[in-house]
Amino acid sequence: MNATEALLFAVIQGISELFPVSSLGHGVLIPDWLHWSINRTHPDFLPFMVMLHLGTAAALLIYFRRDWTDLIGGWLKAGGRASNPHARLMWLVIAGTIPAGLLGLLLEKQLRALFTSATAVLVFLALNGLMLLWGDRLKKKTASHELSELSFAGAIKIGAGQALALLPGFSRSGATLVAGLAHGLDYASSARFSFLLATPIITAAGVLEIPKLAHHGSGAPQWGLLLACGAVSGLCAYASTWFLMRYFKKTEIESLRPFGFYCLLVGLVGLLVKLV
Repeated sequence: MNATEALLFAVIQGISELFPVSSLGHGVLIPDWLHWSINRTHPDFLPFMVMLHLGTAAALLIYFRRDWTDLIGGWLKAGGRASNPHARLMWLVIAGTIPAGLLGLLLEKQLRALFTSATAVLVFLALNGLMLLWGDRLKKKTASHELSELSFAGAIKIGAGQALALLPGFSRSGATLVAGLAHGLDYASSARFSFLLATPIITAAGVLEIPKLAHHGSGAPQWGLLLACGAVSGLCAYASTWFLMRYFKKTEIESLRPFGFYCLLVGLVGLLVKLV
């Protein structure tokens, strides 16, 4: 990618990583539609994606810094027991993170190798839209609960929903939001838990790849551009989180509907264009 494309890709990544619309799906479709000179097998693409993930992780850590301070502090104060609300929530996050982490390690390469075509992305994006619309219907049928009332079994099931994001077109945040609603959480609590769950997964995705950057050494070109892209992705991710947390607090009726219709429309129209 040239510098302009790289910076635009960072904007797309930063926004779509947290909006329930699939960052991986948009990362495949938009470059394809705009005929960008993107080469995912090029050695420079790895450090590029690492920087974007680290930028997004930094944004989440900064936005939820008080939450993480309280969670870790409460967990340490309780000696690792779930004897206070913060320690219990910390264990809920840990319980929800484990299934997605294990499934990601086992299946990520295989699934992404199978489903990298634009057609597959469009199908999964349309299905993601249906999932979000279904989530709104679930919300009407379930009573609203606070995050403190979530069970450990529920946290594990919500966390497992993140594995859907391994299919390009399905959204990690969308899957966890819908799973949270299915377990009786309100929109704001479901969004908060979704972003808390996303933080260790996205951070790990970036940090675990850092040792591989050593293979690029000082010969990797345009490190200044890579850092700039990471910063842009982080700023966009922070703005997205700020917007979504306020949106879900204020919109308690069919909050996922706009995102669901958007994904369904893009998926179906894209498939029709391909058929024509």
